[in-house]
Amino acid sequence: MRDYIRRFLIAIIMALCVGLLFIGGKHPEAAELQQPNKLNDHWIWPADGIISDTYGTRQGKHKGIDIAGKLDTPILSVDDGVIVKSYYSNTYGNVVFIKHPSNFVTVYAHLNKRNVVEGQLIKQGDEVGKMGRTGQATGTHLHFETHQVEWRYDKKYALDPEKLLGKADVGETVQGGIVSIGENVLEVSSHLHLQLDENTSQSKSSGKSVQYTVKQGDTLYSIAKKQNSSVTKLKDINHLRSDLIKPNQILIIQ
Repeated sequence: MRDYIRRFLIAIIMALCVGLLFIGGKHPEAAELQQPNKLNDHWIWPADGIISDTYGTRQGKHKGIDIAGKLDTPILSVDDGVIVKSYYSNTYGNVVFIKHPSNFVTVYAHLNKRNVVEGQLIKQGDEVGKMGRTGQATGTHLHFETHQVEWRYDKKYALDPEKLLGKADVGETVQGGIVSIGENVLEVSSHLHLQLDENTSQSKSSGKSVQYTVKQGDTLYSIAKKQNSSVTKLKDINHLRSDLIKPNQILIIQ
């Protein structure tokens, strides 16, 4: 009887161990996979251009989206992150991989030029390179991919970038630095209006204009370029926590 009970208890313990093995070993990577619906509704489009191909075409082998544009169009990081790869590939050409805090990896391929190096910290909207047609490319464009957890050669964790950037069909125009998913495209500190008032009053005596009204299609990058300033300076002056702006928003430019 005791042997029977002992064997019974051993069988239960073994069953529990096996069960825990399956539960605990259910791939840490699987636990890290996330639903993108509300995670990254602040991502910006990486470049100006026209959508020339979408995710899942070519018998399902196209694991990204293509944005066709002019040679040397600035390519922007869609979010903060760290450069995990920056090199030349026979297929991708000049390519940059960025790992983001949200545990996504984004890929920027066929660049004419790379502006970043491995290990470099990057901010949303920073220029990582210039649009080109290096590698296996039939025309000047950005091939952009999104992967959960990590990029793998078999692209096991590839995700349609439009789930994070917003829907855009072939032939539609997109603009780098613009957020197209959700309504809250602006992140501004409550200190903005206080500083705006201060600078406005200070500027009256000097006669210098210190304000700029954002127009449709503007980005911090384009505004900074027009005003001979920098994105970092504009963000600091206006207490912006990201590069997101919207039409009719008033910015302090000096």
